[in-house]
Amino acid sequence: MAVTSAALLRLRLRTELRKARMAAGLTQREVADRMEWSPSKLIRIEAGEVGISVNDLRPLVAAYGITDRRKLEELLNMARGSRRMPFAEYRDLYSKDFLQFLALESAAWINRQYNSLVIPGLLQTEEYMRAVMQAFGKDMPEELIERGVEARLARQELLEEAEGRQFFFILDESVVHRLTGGRGVMRAQLEHLADLSMRDHITIQILPFSVGAHPGIQGPFTLFEFQAEEMEDALFIEDSRGVSYPGGSAEETRRYLERFWELEDLALKDGVDVILRRLAERVAEGGGELEVLLEQDAA
Repeated sequence: MAVTSAALLRLRLRTELRKARMAAGLTQREVADRMEWSPSKLIRIEAGEVGISVNDLRPLVAAYGITDRRKLEELLNMARGSRRMPFAEYRDLYSKDFLQFLALESAAWINRQYNSLVIPGLLQTEEYMRAVMQAFGKDMPEELIERGVEARLARQELLEEAEGRQFFFILDESVVHRLTGGRGVMRAQLEHLADLSMRDHITIQILPFSVGAHPGIQGPFTLFEFQAEEMEDALFIEDSRGVSYPGGSAEETRRYLERFWELEDLALKDGVDVILRRLAERVAEGGGELEVLLEQDAA
């Protein structure tokens, strides 16, 4: 759990440093000038995008007027412990925002995801992963695809090491219909989803076409909540450029949480495992529509 601890420590450190700066009545520009840094360096530190060395932290804390030795040592220990972040070995493969996503995902206590495009990475089978990566990067070397699969499988260890964590997934109906990788791959993926949906710490819902326009129509997003009360919730938004991390806006995060709750009320929850298994059978047979299955269940 060392890498998870590193992610949590970096989150705590960024929160503490931001609070200390605001308590000192200083703007990011003023601090950057005092430290002879570029403003972007401080912005990245406060966003948790990069760590901070002990040598940089000491004068920064002094600029904030923190003199309590116990508090200083606490901050220094956070800086030391947050240097090794999860999935750092994939820096050549993933963007900074996605590496930040992976770090917070590994540390989150509650994980909420809405997806309208593909099965979420945490729930994908290995064959489905390959099909998605091959479609997304047609010119991607096989070696990079293999490393991407390796990273995604490593992420899925979170589901096995739940330790009280909760996962909530809402999938647009189109996601479970799209024949990604062919019928055999898709059947196995749907059966895997059905199995996962039976676990106590994993909730999978399907948002049917019949709801029409809905609050998630703008696209996929993920919300992370953390066990420590002092940790701020995190929001990630996905678009054609990948995952982006708005960072810092508690109001925007709250709006997306309310949006997720609205989607939960609209989405199917009971009997999802049965629906997924029936759809898997229909896919294997060469047909099948979710709406038809729902009508049969209602009858």
